[in-house]
Amino acid sequence: MKDKFFIDTNIFVYTFDYRAKKKNRISRNLISKALKEYNGVISFQVIQEFINAIAKKVDKEITSNDIIKYVEVVLSQLLEVFPSIDLYKSAIDIKERWQLSFYDSLIIAAALEANCNILYTEDLQHGLKVYELEVVNPFK
Repeated sequence: MKDKFFIDTNIFVYTFDYRAKKKNRISRNLISKALKEYNGVISFQVIQEFINAIAKKVDKEITSNDIIKYVEVVLSQLLEVFPSIDLYKSAIDIKERWQLSFYDSLIIAAALEANCNILYTEDLQHGLKVYELEVVNPFK
C-alpha cells in the first residue's frame, strides 16, 4: 500500500484557477493521483474551506451546481476525517507545541488521525515535521 497523504484546501482551489497555470497543473495531477491510487485524504474542514473559498469566485464560469458536483464527485471520495473531541484536543496540543494557528493545527491533527505521512499545502513551512507528518509545498 502506498503512503497516505493529506491534501489541504488551497490545492483544490487552484484546480479552478486557470491564471495560475503551474499551480493548476500540479494541483490537478496531485488530486488525480489521490483518486486513482486511493491514498489521498481530506477532512470535513477542507470541504468547508473549499466551499467558502470557491463560492466567493462563483461567476458565469463556476456555478453553484459546479461546486456541488465537485464536492460529490471529487471531495467526497477523499473525505476520511470528521470532527470529534479527540481531534480538537489533538489540534489544541499541536497549536501549543508548534505555535501554529488553530485551523492549521486542526488540518495537521486530521492528517495525523488519518495516518498520513505527508501534508500537501502551501500554507505552512515546507519541511516542517509534526510528529511523523511532513509538510510539503507541492509548488516548490
